[in-house]
Amino acid sequence: MAYAQNFIAVLFISFTFVSTSFSQSILGISPQLLDLFAINRVFRHRKIPKDNALYCDSWRFTVETNNAGLWSIIPERCISFVQEYTTGDRYSSDSAAVADLSLAFANTVKVSNDGMDAWVFDIDETLLSNLPYYVEHGFGSQIFDENAFDKWVNEANAPAIPASLKLYKELQQRGFTIFLLTGRSEYQRNNTEKNMVHAGYSNWERLILRGPSDKGKLATQYKSEKRKELEDEGYRIRGNSGDQWSDLMGFAVAQRSFKLPNPMYYIA
Repeated sequence: MAYAQNFIAVLFISFTFVSTSFSQSILGISPQLLDLFAINRVFRHRKIPKDNALYCDSWRFTVETNNAGLWSIIPERCISFVQEYTTGDRYSSDSAAVADLSLAFANTVKVSNDGMDAWVFDIDETLLSNLPYYVEHGFGSQIFDENAFDKWVNEANAPAIPASLKLYKELQQRGFTIFLLTGRSEYQRNNTEKNMVHAGYSNWERLILRGPSDKGKLATQYKSEKRKELEDEGYRIRGNSGDQWSDLMGFAVAQRSFKLPNPMYYIA
């Protein structure tokens, strides 16, 4: 698209080596690079009109509160707004606020020694950020291309969301058993595990992906069924973190559910 030709995307991703010999990748945008993402500098000739900024901020609010219902692409007038939000301070701040509230709740849970107090995490836009992919695909303004996204998943280079990585480790230290419940498919297991370790995650109890019998199911049904299976095994699902309402709703819901921001796409 025309706007993509003029857009200079710069992501500062830090890599540090951990004892497992994997490098740890965390999504980070340095203060020096934030100016490159500012709309009034990168898109000086396409600065968001005040009425568009107000409209798009309200549109994002309806998305995050699930009032928008089913939608497939972001409004064309909100492309620059979503770009600015996801690459700027607000997305990081919103994600950190959710993580802080999640940890505050976790601190109220009396975690037993039986290993049955569970926390469920989604992966995409919850633990890992696919922003490098969406920089190249219009920040949600293009119809989802499953083949292109699968190719990105196979690269196993999605960085961690810093606030989520911190929360993940804090929960482990407090004795929660971690389950990863993703809409990715079973054939993506190896690359998903590789990416998770590369991004700094480790020691989860189980990675749950869609199998052949889950094909065609709405995410709400699929994830509810998998949570019910955990409950049937005796696990107490204390917390659940996801960027989609379909990660959190349905049946067999957690004691507390926490919604991370995502104005780029919607999954029913």
